[in-house]
Amino acid sequence: MSYREGRFWQPDVTVATVVVDGGRLLMVEETVAGRLVLNQPAGHLEPDESLVEAALRETREETGWDVRLTAFVGAYQWKAPSQPDGSGGRHYLRFAFAAEPVAHDPSRNLDEGIVRALWLSPAELEAERVRHRSPLVWRTATDFLAGRRHPLDLMQHLA
Repeated sequence: MSYREGRFWQPDVTVATVVVDGGRLLMVEETVAGRLVLNQPAGHLEPDESLVEAALRETREETGWDVRLTAFVGAYQWKAPSQPDGSGGRHYLRFAFAAEPVAHDPSRNLDEGIVRALWLSPAELEAERVRHRSPLVWRTATDFLAGRRHPLDLMQHLA
């Protein structure tokens, strides 16, 4: 039965930030399903929150960094592969933003599952592709590195 036939379906709406300082990218190392993976600061959109607010919040919660968004990088759709145990198969809609660091609070407790925030060069991030949380990590980074930037006013939040 498809969603057109009455079955409910909704993608997970997420945000991510590509934060760059001195040519290095701010990443998070996190534990997911027992694996230590790399991701941009990223997370789910919460009710009554704009995409911009979500990007700023998730970056702060996962890294301790306050950032200033500078551009919209792109929107990405991805379906996670289904696993033999029945997990996976979720659909993700990711909105990615470019940002620059403003201030860091090293005493801030990071979100559950986050091991640490770290700065990687693009070459170091590429060398760790086997540890990327999803293909969205490298695709978002390469789009940013290729100069993909769109005005932030593409994001409209109608309250």
